[in-house]
Amino acid sequence: MIRRRKPKKQRVEDAITCPISVLRELNNRSFYNFLVYFWPVICNKEFKTNWHIEYLCKELEKVAYNVANGLPKEYDLIINISPGTTKSIICSQMFPAWCWTKWYWMRFITASYSASLSLENGEYTRDLVKSDEFQEMYPELAVRSDKDSKSNFKIVKKRENDNPELPQTVLQGGNRYSTSVGATITGFHGDINIIDDPLNPTQAASEVQLETASTWMDTTLSTRKTDKEVTVTILVMQRLHQLDPTGHLLDKQKGNVKHICIPGEIRNYREQVRPKELIKFYKDDLMDPVRLNWKVLKELEADLGQYGFAGQIGQKPTPPGGGMFKVDHLQVINTLPAEVNFVSFVRYWDKAGTQGKGCFTAGVKMLRLRNGHFIVLDSKRGKWASEERERIIKETAHADTAVTRVGIEQEGGSGGKESAEATVRNLAGFSVTKDSPKGDKVFRADPFSVQVNDGNVMLLRGDWNHDYVEELRAFPFGTYKDQVDASAAGFHMLVAKKQVRNLLKSRR
Repeated sequence: MIRRRKPKKQRVEDAITCPISVLRELNNRSFYNFLVYFWPVICNKEFKTNWHIEYLCKELEKVAYNVANGLPKEYDLIINISPGTTKSIICSQMFPAWCWTKWYWMRFITASYSASLSLENGEYTRDLVKSDEFQEMYPELAVRSDKDSKSNFKIVKKRENDNPELPQTVLQGGNRYSTSVGATITGFHGDINIIDDPLNPTQAASEVQLETASTWMDTTLSTRKTDKEVTVTILVMQRLHQLDPTGHLLDKQKGNVKHICIPGEIRNYREQVRPKELIKFYKDDLMDPVRLNWKVLKELEADLGQYGFAGQIGQKPTPPGGGMFKVDHLQVINTLPAEVNFVSFVRYWDKAGTQGKGCFTAGVKMLRLRNGHFIVLDSKRGKWASEERERIIKETAHADTAVTRVGIEQEGGSGGKESAEATVRNLAGFSVTKDSPKGDKVFRADPFSVQVNDGNVMLLRGDWNHDYVEELRAFPFGTYKDQVDASAAGFHMLVAKKQVRNLLKSRR
């Protein structure tokens, strides 16, 4: 039975006698109001507004209304924005719940790089719908009791009949299905499909993971639409690689894609802003002076490295070219400071197995100081046969003394494992660590380059200085990269484990 809208006079009287109805109407009209109102339900931190939050809410509203009206989609939506800007709360957690308050039938497929992250976002949405605050405002909506899992829960709408003697009508509504990128989605379809962070920073260093994410979006998610002409895909992520899912979709040059790109600062990344009119909202060249002020951005650059910062904050994941290392910031010293300033020593060996050609074997010795600075003490480098190489590594370990930890690169495959194990046996009595490098050379060198560029790295004067500096100067386009590889790996060994994790991963 069709329920007729109450006359205007009656609606005004209802608003006066029941303020919750006014708040409900405001929330129905504005996703941003809804987000602010229900923020305390799913987040115990004080809500701090910024222009980007209201802007994204309005953009999501446009998408939702288009789908709700069954209109052919105008575009799929790509949102590139820095971590820590409430993007997941807006797009993954709050948005589906707001849609259900207006269109209880709407279905969502949501995905993230891991099942646990996707389930967590889904759980927040489910908890919001079941909360006392939500039920007070929307008592007609509920999670269906027999479909109440984190991975797939369904919505029902209760409706009173005009005849009070008749039982309440329960309408079967939409659902939220949460999965991970790369997983199967057989049997599920969405009116709006949301991919929030399809990759984490470590995965972005793997060509296989990049290909998996893009292929999954092309061949799996694209078939999971309730109506191929109407269903909209929303991709929300920080840029991590030129070939990440954002880069992949933009390279396809489809006309029906809207690209919203909001870098954390525009002093260096103004050209990345999409659409350009958003530039007017930046203050002191900052997207959000509260969450991402210049002090915070400086700390993030130290944690993420140049490459990570350019992608995740600047939304420009371009590998640094020549000049990745600002070698004029290296200070050459003649003597070491007093021993009381020493923290730890490392000699890291990047091994090459072919004599006379190919890559060098390089062993770089580094020292960490208590003030957070680093000294490159020595670099041994040569194209040695395996037996000579092992002899030199052992002689060097004796010369360095036992206080110096030794790092040995273990390349992939059985040959790399056997070579590393042979070196460990050769260094019996010394502290030796086998290390399997992750990611490409630029990714691994990035944290060390930040310290060099900030003037935190010194060189002890020696005849090896020139070749070492020139290799850093040309990286990553120079012919040789062995000393850079050894330095980057040695630096990772010197910093604390917690710091290493921060250097290689971003904050969600």
